[in-house]
Amino acid sequence: VSYPQLPQADAPSLESWLESLEAELAVLGDGVGVVLCHSLSCLLWFHHCARTTLQQRVERVLLVAPPSPNLPVPAIQAFAPPATLTPAAVAASARSGVRVLASDGDPYCPEGARALFAAPLRLEIDVIAGGGHLSEPDGYGPWPSMLAWCLDPAVRLRGNAD
Repeated sequence: VSYPQLPQADAPSLESWLESLEAELAVLGDGVGVVLCHSLSCLLWFHHCARTTLQQRVERVLLVAPPSPNLPVPAIQAFAPPATLTPAAVAASARSGVRVLASDGDPYCPEGARALFAAPLRLEIDVIAGGGHLSEPDGYGPWPSMLAWCLDPAVRLRGNAD
């Protein structure tokens, strides 16, 4: 398990975060690893996908609570997915697939992750009712179904209240 700390979390920089991500992935090697991205890191993953090579794929990816780049938040807008992002590029980033996990009432994605990300990028999605931003303040510190999914991709993700 690796839990990389992205540089300057309070003042995120797309280029420095991409460098950190790509360094972490280089250590894993091709096709190894389960990647979990939360919030702004989901948008970071989309930038990575637009630059992915066959040597940079992982086994599978879960994008948790991706924020809307349409929010009036400069840090989020700076990470808006690149215009060159395609469903094929996202699919190519992981051998066994990329999936979205979102809440139906995420204040950071008012359009809904299904409409904004899952449908246009042809990604499977699990939606948790009333989960907020699926963060620790929303009751998502320890998360049994998340751990189960990490071990077995056939597990359907559920909210902690379910």
